[in-house]
Amino acid sequence: MREEELSINLLFPVLNERLRLQSGIDRTMAYLRENVTIPYQLTILDNGSEDETPEIGKALAGKYPEVTYVRVGERGVGVAFRKGIELNECALVGYMDIDLSTDIRYLGHTIKMFQKHPRLAYVNGSRFSKKSRTTGRKWYRKITSMGLVFLLKMFFHMRATDAVCGFTFLRKETAERLVSVCGNDNGWFYTIEFLLRAERMGVVIYDMPVRWQEDYNTTVNVGKTVRNYLVRICRLYRTFRAEERAAKRAAATAGQCGNRGRRAQDTAQKRSERC
Repeated sequence: MREEELSINLLFPVLNERLRLQSGIDRTMAYLRENVTIPYQLTILDNGSEDETPEIGKALAGKYPEVTYVRVGERGVGVAFRKGIELNECALVGYMDIDLSTDIRYLGHTIKMFQKHPRLAYVNGSRFSKKSRTTGRKWYRKITSMGLVFLLKMFFHMRATDAVCGFTFLRKETAERLVSVCGNDNGWFYTIEFLLRAERMGVVIYDMPVRWQEDYNTTVNVGKTVRNYLVRICRLYRTFRAEERAAKRAAATAGQCGNRGRRAQDTAQKRSERC
């Protein structure tokens, strides 16, 4: 695809982000206007905010022609991501955290990767690659994130070094194909299934080392988070195993039908020779 045919849609799932939304969109627009030459759109996907986020989002849509504000009826990054892909008309689509934890300059690098490598279909930002630089991460959040990666590698043989960096971009047709086969989890785990299914389908993925800075204070219930991961991992593992068994049965049935067809053809040929 030539540069003039490329365009990109940046999805920003938000929930009660009155403190970061204005700054995130302003900084992103400033970077895009200065550094990006292909057409671009920004889509704010509001997951049901109860603060001033809707008013700020609508004001930003009025301020910038490239920005669209969308109110999503359900909460969760997964449902927002699906909605964004459903509405997308650009050749490239992906999501970023509104706090821009991933250095915005990697957006330009991502676009160049898609331009230079026509077979590349998926860019997955990683905080845990050997070349990544991560700062400001609280120890307990680092433990849960790295623990998740360990479990995904153990259960699914995941090749990527990170699964929830908050920086993911794909070609439009790949994103739509993955939506059609993924489940309906509304939370963060949907984006994990997205990546795992892409690997299983043989999608060409670039696991991109990024510079990542956590710039806000959050609290995490480590026990609850770990239990949540385990429940969803086990559920997805069972789903994948069931799909594998169904595929094997279908292949076996097709093979049996083919063998019966060949035997029937051989029998008919022998009868014809006797005649």
